[in-house]
Amino acid sequence: MKLKVIDKLEHRKQKVVPLPHFLYRLLRYGFFSFSLILFSVGIGTVGYHYFAQLFWIDSFHMSSMILTGMGPVVEMKTVESKLFSSFYALYSGVAFLSILAVFFTPIIHRLLHILHIEGQEGNAEIESDNK
Repeated sequence: MKLKVIDKLEHRKQKVVPLPHFLYRLLRYGFFSFSLILFSVGIGTVGYHYFAQLFWIDSFHMSSMILTGMGPVVEMKTVESKLFSSFYALYSGVAFLSILAVFFTPIIHRLLHILHIEGQEGNAEIESDNK
């Protein structure tokens, strides 16, 4: 049994997908974004717990604040914790922007696709009026 890939983004010459298909796509991209957030917070939580000797709830709080760009909550005292915190902050900056890009991809794609189709229809009407 061969599975059909239904989540491939449509080409600019294709019609806009129906709303239920778009909502399904949005759900899939949202789920993937949420899983990336969980993975990233998990790395930070375990890292802060191990390297900075923070309680689990404090580690979770610290990793959440760093991942969203709010900044550190607890001062890092050891060299290992400072190194982990530095690398996690670098990772978090890239991860946060990437996760936002993944989440908004279907929304932006649909908007641009609709504008492109409307632009083509407008050009066709102008060309027919000029003849």
